Amino acid sequence: MDFAELYRSKLITIPEAVAKVRSGQTLCAAMCASEPAGLLNALEHQAPEVEDVHVFMCLPMRKYGFYTKPEMLGHFFLENWFYGAPDRKAHPLGTLSYLPNNLHRAAADRIHAGGLNVFWGTATPPNDRGIMSLSTSLVFERQLIDVADVVILEINENLPWTLGDTQIHLRDVDYLVENTQPLVTLPPIEPTEVEAAIGNHIAELIEDGSTLQLGIGGIPNAIAHSLYDKQDLGVHTEMFTDGMVDLFEAGVVTGRKKTLWPNKMVGTFALGTQKLYDFVHNNVAVEFQQGKVTNDPYVIGRNYKMVSINTALQVDILGQVCSQSIGSRHFSGTGGQLDTHRGAQLSPGGRGIIALRSTVKDGKISTIVPQLSLGAEVTVPSQDIDTVVTEYGVAELRGRSVKDRARALINIAHPDFRSWLEEEVEKLGIVPKMIIPGVTLHNG
Repeated sequence: MDFAELYRSKLITIPEAVAKVRSGQTLCAAMCASEPAGLLNALEHQAPEVEDVHVFMCLPMRKYGFYTKPEMLGHFFLENWFYGAPDRKAHPLGTLSYLPNNLHRAAADRIHAGGLNVFWGTATPPNDRGIMSLSTSLVFERQLIDVADVVILEINENLPWTLGDTQIHLRDVDYLVENTQPLVTLPPIEPTEVEAAIGNHIAELIEDGSTLQLGIGGIPNAIAHSLYDKQDLGVHTEMFTDGMVDLFEAGVVTGRKKTLWPNKMVGTFALGTQKLYDFVHNNVAVEFQQGKVTNDPYVIGRNYKMVSINTALQVDILGQVCSQSIGSRHFSGTGGQLDTHRGAQLSPGGRGIIALRSTVKDGKISTIVPQLSLGAEVTVPSQDIDTVVTEYGVAELRGRSVKDRARALINIAHPDFRSWLEEEVEKLGIVPKMIIPGVTLHNG
């Protein structure tokens, strides 16, 4: 077969692709660095022709007019698995809504809720056998490609060719558009002094030979900076980050002791700097698997000494974790936090860690609270909690009573708020006799 001719036969323009979207249809787009930016930027131009088009996305990385402009109301509606800054700003317009999920079930839940008319994604140019790479994201993309009525991929020559379950053939795609442009990047965030203290506490909990799941931001970066004296760490993660590249290049991450995919760094999407994208390009040490695999708690639990580290906005005295809203104002999303937190606890020698600064707003607000704020969304239930870390130390909560949890959490709260916390948990009747000495589980 002449694959070059097959490629040309499927090639259409971006306006032609956008014109295929019809009223009442559902459309899903690939996420993060795999976002089809050319198609998504052009979607608003189809507004005069359509009504009630539902678009499914996760953490849009750019400000797309089809949902950030008030005049798009009634034409397009974004159902979003994870909010970013543009989404929080657009939310009052009524053009989007949060879509609750656990990452490993995101695609399956979407399929359960109804069919998918159109899928838009990105891919590398095909090789001489007609095979392309879906590149930097397999969170839900592969599953939804398989069920979509129409699949359109945006070819971008700057995408890295990644290995694992990323390959797709020209025969499995209906249309192609070409749009080579720079990938979205996130600059590295230098940890603050507080974040460095949190990183040091967490590093003490990580043993040689452990397998890690890390996120992105100041606290995860601080943790990575604190691990250079470790040996033979592995990576089984939702998200590939620059910190993992640094640890691999330093010889800290080897994967030698991994029990699942030994010698491989396994994840489902990559988001970071160009250095990260260059690292994952055609790298046999890196394997992308679908989110339904990487984030399945029972798959995660097969890794020996699996350590999952996630961040939070609030933790209450019961051990309930809120990582996705500020009161009733939606902020981000569940993502894979509960998936990896539960999976790590199924692992022999594993643990799920929730890390957060003890205060926000220049020390005016405590993040350790008697009760979550009114309307706050629970990301990790109290019955799933394991370990909580602030710059003041470590609270081991798994299997502990509410009284013991209260004491342990107060011990790692900011000193300015400890007396207030004691008074509040007594006043609320959560722990009626808080003044009776509790159990100090671990104090930094």
